[in-house]
Formats: sequence, structure tokens, C-alpha cells
Amino acid sequence: DRLYPTVGSTKPPRKRTTSQCKSEPPLLRTSKRTIYTAGRPPWYNEHGTQSKEAFVIGLGGGSASGKTTVATMIIEALDVPWVVLLSMDSFYKVLTKQQQEQAASNDFNFDHPDAFDFDLIIATLKKLKQGKSVKIPIYDFTTHSRKKEWKTLYGANVIIFEGIMAFADKELLKLLDLKIFVDTDSDIRLVRRLRRDISERGRDIEGVIKQYNKFVKPAFDQYIQPTMRLADIVVPRGSGNTVAIDLIVQHVHSQLEEVRAAWAALASAHQCHPLPQTLSVLKSTPQVRGMHTIIRNKETSRDEFIFYSKRLMRLLIEHALSLLPFQSCTVQTPQGHDYEGRTYSGKQITGVSILRAGETMEPALRAVCKDVRIGTILIQTNCNTGEPELHYLRLPKDISEDHVILMDCTVSTGAAAMMAVRVLLDHDVPEDKIFLLSLLMAEMGVHSVAYAFPRVKIITTAVDKKVNDLFRIIPGIGNFGDRYFGTDAPPDWSDDEDALST
Repeated sequence: DRLYPTVGSTKPPRKRTTSQCKSEPPLLRTSKRTIYTAGRPPWYNEHGTQSKEAFVIGLGGGSASGKTTVATMIIEALDVPWVVLLSMDSFYKVLTKQQQEQAASNDFNFDHPDAFDFDLIIATLKKLKQGKSVKIPIYDFTTHSRKKEWKTLYGANVIIFEGIMAFADKELLKLLDLKIFVDTDSDIRLVRRLRRDISERGRDIEGVIKQYNKFVKPAFDQYIQPTMRLADIVVPRGSGNTVAIDLIVQHVHSQLEEVRAAWAALASAHQCHPLPQTLSVLKSTPQVRGMHTIIRNKETSRDEFIFYSKRLMRLLIEHALSLLPFQSCTVQTPQGHDYEGRTYSGKQITGVSILRAGETMEPALRAVCKDVRIGTILIQTNCNTGEPELHYLRLPKDISEDHVILMDCTVSTGAAAMMAVRVLLDHDVPEDKIFLLSLLMAEMGVHSVAYAFPRVKIITTAVDKKVNDLFRIIPGIGNFGDRYFGTDAPPDWSDDEDALST
């Protein structure tokens, strides 16, 4: 399955510039702006699966040819919010004790294809392409071994996979939608290696040249250069060829437009159907309707808005807890008599708030659930594209065994809620153990979530029928976060003036 001749001798991986997948936090800072390099595409169909696989770009080329620089230029020119930049450097094989000794004395082949774990690379890219989360090994180049911890990486709009052997495996090639070979003159690559290894790695010039002549150059001639014929695009001069990079960007943009069209279709689907059975709405008593009247009124002061919102949150949390599984149990009262009661039959309850409005529900949850664990997910809607974007994630360990209370104050299209549910599923939380709680939901959001995830329980205090052209709930409640925290809202605010859909 390898696209190169088999050679018996091997050499351990050479320390090279690592990709963005190892950075913390997952950011790529360019000269113009900051781009998030870990995220989740929101485009899921009614079955809860991704409507279109991520677009994977393969970047091949010799060592120090400028692959990472070209990848960075593509990312900046694409101007899409979510990009995964993955390097083959993360997938070097675990060396035996003998191989580690050879590596320590520079006698192990750092550039041989057998140094890479292609099976793990293929399995990882397949999952990323499907929009699933993956565990990425972290390689320690000083000890030539993998660290104990692994990094979680999420799917994105575009995945860029770069490495010297990016085109060396048939199965791997099938996963690449666009193959780019960065062709840089050998003298330039040697000069870059000299500059890098001497200034950054403390090596002497004789050692660098010896390693280049013994390992790097033969590997390029035998394994890397022949794969140029497999590339869809060859970029001579690397990052200096802006014309080629512009053509690449135009092609990728055309692919992404098809995905955006799929999301638009999803947003309008199922709206004529009856409300799903997984929806539970708090009974609209005069008290509940009275509190809704207060918080919906644009003349309500911030203090009153916060006070009555908290009251509604408490009622919503209590209602949600009544839907948890309980089992019969018998206890003895202080009078010495048995009492046939009920006890929670699950292991633990974890609350996960969708920042920032969702965190306002945390005090109500803590007030009624002793020792509840709390996680957070930051999802914001891009006001230019209307797409939800995952910016931050922090979940408790072993969350897969818990019932999860997912909290967001308003749900309009359901896109952000669907993304949050997808993240929980990626962390192995069973779908039927997820409870989505919101003070107010639009019918569109209810349908979108329910048809994508039919076993997720949806719980709210009210459902409004309409969503306007800007995907804002009508009659709605306004921008809940702005009203609650007193931010970014003029005194005469209205739903139409919200910068983001809620």
C-alpha cells in the first residue's frame, strides 16, 4: 500500500517544525488577524450526521520546503473560521529501546517512511473528515517517544494535513480532496535547515551537513520527489508563489459554498411538523406567564429582569430534574417506620452551560443539585455568516457516565445547541442522557434539535412560533446576555438591533 520501494533499514524521526495542532490555545496568529484552528462545523442533517465531509488538503514536499508557511498562507486567504492544521510529526512510531539508542547517536533514519504510523494517521483523518473528535499523540522529539497525554482535536471546515510523506500511502491519498506539492530548490532547503538546526537546536554546521547528506537528501530523492507526480497542484518556490495559492483558495471556497447551502436548507426543514414528543414545556400557570410578561417587557429594569429570570430558571431546573430516572427505595423515618420513596438511579449529574448566557443558569442548578459538576462550552454566532462557532471547551472527566444538563437561555435556529450536543456525543455522553434546557425556544430550534437528535430531551418554559429573517425569536425576549449582564445594549434596544441571533 505504500507508494515507494521497501527498504529494510529505518531511522527515527527528525525533529522538525511542529504543526498548529500542538499549540495551546488552538490559535493561529497571522499578520492581519487571529484564526481559531480547532472547531466544529455546524452543518448536520436531520439524522444528526454531518451533511458534507470536511475538505482535506494534503501538503507534501521535502524537509524545510515551506509546507507550514504555505499552509498558513492558505488559512489566512481562505478566511474561514475553523481550520485544523495537522502534521505528520505527531505520528512518529514508538521506538524500541534499541532504536532509541540509535536515535540518540544520530544513527537511526529520521526520514524513512517506516518511521511513521500510517495506520493511526489514516484512522485519525477518517474521523476528522467525518466531523468527529480525535485523540492526537504528542511526540517528544528530545526523547524520541510519545508523551502519556494526548490532545483532543475536533473537525473543521477545512483540514490541512502536511508532511514529508503526505502522499506515500494509497489509503491516505483517498482521504485527500486536494493534493499540493511544495517544490523548493534543494539549496534553499539546505540553507533553511542549517539556519534552523544551528540557531534553534544548538547543532554544529558539520553535524547538520552530515545528517543532510546521509539521510535527508537520499530520502528526498527516493521517497518524496517521486510523489510529486501524484499532486493535483505543484507550487514552485513555496510561499513565494502567490498565484498558485490564490487558485487553491478559490477552489476550496467553491467547495465550502455547497456546505453553506446545505445548512440553509436544514434551517428551514421540518417547520410544518407537530412539536416533538421529546419536548417538555413548563406548565404555563398564571405565575409563570406573569414572570414571562416581566422579562419580555423592554421597559423592565435590569434588576427586575435578573430577579425574575432567576425565578424562572429555578422552576425550569426543578422541572428538568423531575424527568430524571428514579427508582424505588425504602428508608426508615425517625419514628422507626418504613417510607417507600424514590432515589435518583443515575451515577451523577453534570451541568454544561453554553457561554455566555447559559452560565446564568448555573446558580439555580447548584442550588438544587448538591456537588453538581459544571462544564462550559463557548459557542458564538458569526454575524456575517450566521454560522455558530466553537471557541472554547471545558468538560469534567468521565462525563460519559453522567446525565448532562445542557443550559442555554434562548434557542432560535438550534444551530448552537446542535453543535453543543454534538460535542457531548463526541465525549461519549449517550444521547438519551442529554437534557437541553432553555428559558425560551423558537419552534424552528425545537424541530432542528429534535430531528437531529431524537433522544435528547428538550425542556423549556415557553415556545415562540416565529423566527424573523435574521433568525431572531419573535416576539422573543431580546438578547438575553446583554440584558442580564448589562452589556452592548442601548436603552431602546429591540430584537432587531441584536448583533447576533440568540
